[in-house]
Amino acid sequence: MAANQALRQLVPPSLSAKVEGSFAYLTVRDRLPTILTRVIDTIHRNKNKFFEEFGEEGVQAEKRTIGFLSKLRNELLTDKPVLVLCDGLEDTDSWNQYLQRQQRLLGERDPVSWFKSPWLYIECYMYRRIQEAIWLNPPISDFDVFNESKTQSFFESQQAVISLCTYLQGFNRNMDDLSETQLMEQFHKLLQVSLWGNRCDLSISAGMENSQKASPIDSLSDLKSFILVDDSNMVWSALTSAQRPGEDGKTTPGRVDIVLDNAGFELVTDLVLANFLVSAGLAREVRFHGKSIPWFVSDVTSHDFQWTIRQTLAANHKWMSKSGVQWQSYVREGVWSYHDHPFWTMPHEYCDMAGDAPDLYATLQGADLILFKGDLNYRKLTGDREWDHMVPFDRALRGFGPAPLCSLRTLKANIQRLHKI
Repeated sequence: MAANQALRQLVPPSLSAKVEGSFAYLTVRDRLPTILTRVIDTIHRNKNKFFEEFGEEGVQAEKRTIGFLSKLRNELLTDKPVLVLCDGLEDTDSWNQYLQRQQRLLGERDPVSWFKSPWLYIECYMYRRIQEAIWLNPPISDFDVFNESKTQSFFESQQAVISLCTYLQGFNRNMDDLSETQLMEQFHKLLQVSLWGNRCDLSISAGMENSQKASPIDSLSDLKSFILVDDSNMVWSALTSAQRPGEDGKTTPGRVDIVLDNAGFELVTDLVLANFLVSAGLAREVRFHGKSIPWFVSDVTSHDFQWTIRQTLAANHKWMSKSGVQWQSYVREGVWSYHDHPFWTMPHEYCDMAGDAPDLYATLQGADLILFKGDLNYRKLTGDREWDHMVPFDRALRGFGPAPLCSLRTLKANIQRLHKI
């Protein structure tokens, strides 16, 4: 414990928008205001929907929400002090305590503000303020301002989804005939498909169309040279070593947890990978972890998870529909399950999880392998700090290690660990 505490003290500063021209600076100056503008536009375009559902009360809620978000956008652009949350939700006190923590780190000289504070905190804070604006204005409190973008992204990736589901059903039919070497080859392919699915991130494109058009399997060979760090053999070893002998003499595979990132095509790639892990006997159970509120434009919520399975099942394509039937069966039988927790939508680095969300940390300790998807999870794993590129990944984790873990992420933010052990 003492060694871990000493290690945590020897850490570089957090990335922030203080550095002009940095990715953090450009995000706070340009991308976040653009996202807020799109959110305001989305709420305004749904004015008639609110009127039809709630009458004049819905229209007034729309006006108040837009006023709240317009004020938020001005606060961001003019680097105003960060304000406390006042919506009284289950995580409100934790957010306000985190603000106090940030103020203590800054001292009394400067207030915590948009361009001077850690980028990870500020970006998460903006999405939480969007949720506050919606929540404080019933009867539209349950409106997902990002739902249209997520739905559009899924439908615009239909050909890629069909291609992937067709591929999945093809090797499912021949699963019993595959050797261990062939199974490992399929695993490598689908792990890479899940990796490259992470390119479809609407928070990076500021909500602009960012779907998958080409066949993901056919693209793998062209993309292989762009993989900077590939520890997939270690992931395979973690899966196979988790297998334990059962009472009947057969081996029982372990549990895999997938901490999700984006809805749309990326979620489909994660479901296909999970399907393979179960049908190939590499996992007895897969737990998916997503967000409890709309987050970072395209992050998966419980609604997105269930909706994607239903849409796949209802598709007018044999192999896509068959995949959906299988996925629904996994959920019904408890082989797959979806979980959310307030910590996933907090600004904390994951090295804080054991102290700030011990129940979640204990849950993850029950996994034999955890796959963390996407840029935000990578930033939280490594603290979103100015690490030297040659610092080992396990050092950047700063003691976080509930179970063997792997980060599947296409590089967007500038933090990266090129050296791993």
